[in-house]
Formats: sequence, structure tokens, C-alpha cells
Amino acid sequence: MKVSQRSHVPPFAVMEILAAANARRAAGQSVVNLCAGEPSTGASDVVRERAIELLTSGDLGYTEAMGAPALRAEIAAHYGRWYGVDVDPSRVAVTTGSSGGFMLAFLAAFDVGDRVALARPGYPAYKNILTALGCEVVELPCGPETRYQPSAAQLEALDVPVDGLVVASPANPTGTMIGAEALAELAAWCAGHGVRLISDEIYHGITYGEPAATAAHHLGTGAVVVNSFSKYWAMTGWRLGWLLLPDDLVTPVDALAGNVALCPPALAQHAGVAAFSEEGYAAAAANVARYADARRLLLDRLPELGWARIAPADGAFYLYADVSASGLDAQTWCARALDEAGVALTPGTDFDGVDGSDWVRLSFASSVEVVGEAVDRIVAWQRTL
Repeated sequence: MKVSQRSHVPPFAVMEILAAANARRAAGQSVVNLCAGEPSTGASDVVRERAIELLTSGDLGYTEAMGAPALRAEIAAHYGRWYGVDVDPSRVAVTTGSSGGFMLAFLAAFDVGDRVALARPGYPAYKNILTALGCEVVELPCGPETRYQPSAAQLEALDVPVDGLVVASPANPTGTMIGAEALAELAAWCAGHGVRLISDEIYHGITYGEPAATAAHHLGTGAVVVNSFSKYWAMTGWRLGWLLLPDDLVTPVDALAGNVALCPPALAQHAGVAAFSEEGYAAAAANVARYADARRLLLDRLPELGWARIAPADGAFYLYADVSASGLDAQTWCARALDEAGVALTPGTDFDGVDGSDWVRLSFASSVEVVGEAVDRIVAWQRTL
């Protein structure tokens, strides 16, 4: 029987490493797992308590395809609270995680054969979803000279124009951000050239200096914002995200959402309203403070690790580092680190198919004690190489 060509996309390697780490744990071996971008705390107490109430007495039937009105209103209000942007709740589409949001946004914005640009290194699912939908991915090589982010100059220099641009700030795996001025420049360039800008903002709130700039200011020029409860609110398995849509995509996304999933998970939606309470914001801010402590430890111990070249970790909870001084390629380095040191990291080849063999990604979305244990193990292990 036929198997579609669109399904021939590479797997997300971090999931394979996660499975290998879990297998070692099941066999009774000690593993420090810093490969997945998953906060170790889980959802806040206020969200969990609301979920318990809903399970015993709540209405968990279908919601509207674009999401429960109460949650859409809270998301819209969040943009006024954090960014001073007035967002109409009708422009908010609640999705099954940011992954479902990307699928809906890409389906609504692009046709088969459209060319969509994105940064390399970057989150592999962008490329793989677009490829599965029949789009042509145009990778923009982004290094330290552009702080690992795409620029309007790179887009202008392309021989063949593109139909879309995906940006992420803070970015996975580099943690770098696009400043407000640079984001406005990209949005203006895209608007002037008929290019759909899609801004991944799922790590907003997790920054270590300046707050992240949002493309919500540019909805009027056709930009789309993607966000999620998974990172800042530590609600990964709840599968809850959202889109902010320009006027021309509201009706298409509404129609697609109703056909693809009927609605996002009702329990997660109704409990997710509590994430916007004062208790919910406070719990998330406490998590960010923990990440900041772990980040500080990593930066302080870089001389011991011998990782001279790293991407600026402005936000998110990743350290993207060049380990080529070890004499090993990234995949071998990660395999041996897991086998010999009991530490799980992700090879850069997951994020960069050209230059990623020199790099690894470490997730510090954990306690400073756990991250410190991982560093101790890596330092001791690297001395044996």
C-alpha cells in the first residue's frame, strides 16, 4: 500500500534521546536528563486545583473551535498587561499546543509550493511541518554576526522571493532574541513584500535581561503570533497554545480548526484560565528565577566545561555550545555522554543539518542542583577523552 511522500520527514532526535535516557533509568542506572525543553516543575497549584474541580463537577464537553470565550478573553487581556497591546479576543485562536497552532497557521497562510524562510539553526518541527504540507523551506544561515537571528538584509538578498518567514524570539536552541526595532524592521519588510510573518513567542516571559518584543504590535500588517502554555506556565502535557491572527486569517483558521480537531482539550482550556490569576503569574515567575540561577551556574562554569563558543542565552532555557574541541562530533559526544557519564543532551544536528555536528543543546529547565550535578559529570567525563 502507498505511504505518502509528505510523511517522509525526519524524527525529532530529542525524543529518541529521551527514550534512551528513560530506558537507562528503567534499568536502574543514574541519568541526569537535560535533553528536553520541558520545565521540571509542571503546572502551578492554582491550575491543578482548578482542574480537579472541573473533573468532579465541570462541563468538559466541546468548546468553540477557536476556544472557550473565557480563555480567549484572558489571553487577549494578557497582551494588555505585558505589552500594552489592545487585542480583540476574536483574533485569538486557542490551539492544541503551539504545535497545533503552527499547523493551523501554516495551512491557513501557505499553499503547496510556497517558499517559507526560517533561521538555521532552529526548531526542526517548523521545517518538517512545512515540508509535510508541501511547502519549500528556505533556510537562512544565522551565526554570531546576526546573533543567530534572520535579518531583512538576508531576505532582500534572496534570488527567489519567499511567501513566508518564521521567526522565534527567544529562539530554540540558541536562546537569542530579536529586539523591538529589528522585529519592527522585519515586520515592515514582510508587509512591504507580501510575505507572511509568523512569530514563535512560546518562550516569552523567560528572559534574563530585556523583555521580549512581540509581533502582536504588527497584526495589522498581516503578522501571526504563536504562543503556548507549555514553557512559561510549565504546562507541557496539557497541550494548550494559542494564535493571534490578523483579520484575513480569522475565518480560515476557524474553519480549519473545527475540521481538524473540533476544539482543543476542554479540561486544559478551562483550567488554563487560572494560569492568568495572580497566583498563576507568581508561580511562573518563580520558575524563571530558578532557570536564571541554573543559567548563572552554567555561565560561571564554562571555563571548566571548555565550551569557548556558545550562543547568547538571552532567553528560553537552553545553552547551545560548540563541543568540537573534544574531538567528537555532536552525535557521538551525546551518545557517549549518556553512556559514560549518564547525562542526556541533544546534538546540534537536530537543529542545524549543515553546521550542527559541532554543537549540543543543554536544557537548564530544572533546579540549579540538577544542572550542577550534570556539569560535574560532564567535566569529569570530558577529562577522560
